[in-house]
Amino acid sequence: MTPKKQVSPAIRILRGEGDASARATHLEAATRKFLVTTNERKQMSTKTNFKRIALVAVAALGLGVLSSVPSQATVTGLTVTTVNGTTTLGASLDTTTAAVVAVSGLGTAGAGDSISVTFIAKGTLPAPTAVARMAFVDTATGNASSVTRVMDTVAGSIAALGTQNAETVTTTMAVSDSITAGGAAFGVITPSAASYMGARFEVQLESTTVSRGTTGVYNYTAIVTSYFAGAVVATATADFSITIAALASESLTIAPGSSTAFMGITTGATSDAVISALATASTTPVAYVRVVTKNANGDAKPESITATISGAGILSFGGISGTSLTVAGTGGSDISVLPDGRAGTATITISTPTRSFPSKTMTFYAVAPATLVATVSAPLAVVGTNSDVVRVTATDSAGVSWNGTLYIYASSATDAAIAGAVRATAASSAIACAVPTATQPAHVCPVSGIAAGTAKFKVSNYATAALATAAASGAEVTSNEVSVVVSIATVATVKIEFDKASYAPGERARIYVTPLDSTGKALPAGTYSNLFASGGISTASALTFAGSTTTADSLTAVSITTSATSSSSSGARAGSMQYTVYMPVSGATVTLSATGGTSLPIAGRVAVTGTATVSDSGAAALAAVTALATTVASLKTLITTLTNLVLKIQKKVKA
Repeated sequence: MTPKKQVSPAIRILRGEGDASARATHLEAATRKFLVTTNERKQMSTKTNFKRIALVAVAALGLGVLSSVPSQATVTGLTVTTVNGTTTLGASLDTTTAAVVAVSGLGTAGAGDSISVTFIAKGTLPAPTAVARMAFVDTATGNASSVTRVMDTVAGSIAALGTQNAETVTTTMAVSDSITAGGAAFGVITPSAASYMGARFEVQLESTTVSRGTTGVYNYTAIVTSYFAGAVVATATADFSITIAALASESLTIAPGSSTAFMGITTGATSDAVISALATASTTPVAYVRVVTKNANGDAKPESITATISGAGILSFGGISGTSLTVAGTGGSDISVLPDGRAGTATITISTPTRSFPSKTMTFYAVAPATLVATVSAPLAVVGTNSDVVRVTATDSAGVSWNGTLYIYASSATDAAIAGAVRATAASSAIACAVPTATQPAHVCPVSGIAAGTAKFKVSNYATAALATAAASGAEVTSNEVSVVVSIATVATVKIEFDKASYAPGERARIYVTPLDSTGKALPAGTYSNLFASGGISTASALTFAGSTTTADSLTAVSITTSATSSSSSGARAGSMQYTVYMPVSGATVTLSATGGTSLPIAGRVAVTGTATVSDSGAAALAAVTALATTVASLKTLITTLTNLVLKIQKKVKA
């Protein structure tokens, strides 16, 4: 059953259903609707009125604010920035090392606005106090503004700063003008109209008031104040400093890499020396260790030094001696090494707080040698002085190299008739030998040639037999007897030869030129002029010359100087002149050719040659390949044999 829908009384009346009930109902609804609508309209009208009143009030207040804007504006956006200054002691104290104070702001009232700039010391300045001065640099904006100088009537008073703007402007500041610190005067920035304004000032120390020994940081505070009509509006501050650093040369910080320690026989050693000294106790130094400590600038600066010695000897510095010392170094200190009577090796260690140095060593030898071993260094001597003929290796009883003085003398009167002299019993007739050096570790003994022949020599640690007999250290030590040949032969021919018969491509080679006497024997060392004819030694091969000094040593030289001794390291050969060359880089036979010169007799002025071969690298490679092929073929045969053997074994196993 469909429920009966309710019909509005108004519709019912329109339909003719206007019974009393419908009319009553409709009247009630219409009345209620009218009253509600009327009340709502009244309420909206009231709200609108309130809003309108509020709007008017706000507008009035706004107009009131606008009408109450002060006719005198102030500086806004006041800022101050600083850049610290820095320099080194003794350097320029000028604008390049000055601190910079930059000030800016917005002046809205034109000439009525201003900004003042001054600075004061902050804290305690390094003594003696230096005078700092401020000078105008330039304006900091593109707008019109000027910087003037206002003199303070209360010199040094910062308390009166607020009234300074009322004083009379004396002049427009120039770049060269200066402003003294402490309130005695300060800069004033004023705009010509409402605009941005600003300026930069430099603060530098007065060079005439800075002591050369004064270093440190000078701290200041910049005070920037804005004014309007003489009244302070705002203040801003910023700290800055001027640093005077010590010169790099004055730095006491040690640079370990620049510190050195060297041992020498004298003070101020700049490199290590090989040192051997007599062990007899003495207060006289036999060696020094030079210790230098430097800063990064390379200047010597003091640092403490610790030095110890082990083995023989003691150390001494500043009147203090011992096996271990810790001393105040001066930047360049020499620590002495003294003998203490003990023979042997001394090891010295040196260190500072920043570096430990490699150990240094030296030897102390006994009063007398225990062993002397002599050898002939020059097989042929000339009539006259021969400086290096016999060399002697000397050691004491502990096996330490003995570096005392040795003497060489002829074994008998017969020998002395050929070279040298016998040793007298009353006076010293023996010849002293040169003591060992870093480059020559043996004693080098000279011989004076008198006539052709062979003479025998001995070496002793005493110049005379009488001294040897009287020596408290015991019997003298003599070496094995050696023979020296004195030659008076003259050159008759010349020989050219290589040091080897064959060379690899590009290998170094030595060529020897040897003057010979009429019997084909070598001659004593000397200079032989015109040993070759013009052009010297020639070759068609591409040799690369490597002379000992300059191109004057080339093979084209006609005069030569021969060596008195031989050397396994340099290749020198006694009685010969040595040339060093590099062989061609391809296989060939190298032939040297020359003709005897005018210093030879006519019979010796003939062509001489020397030859050597250079292996063919291609042939050598082919030979290597052939050998490899042969090896491979042998391996192939062996592998085939092994394979067949394995197959046979497999068949037997299956059977």
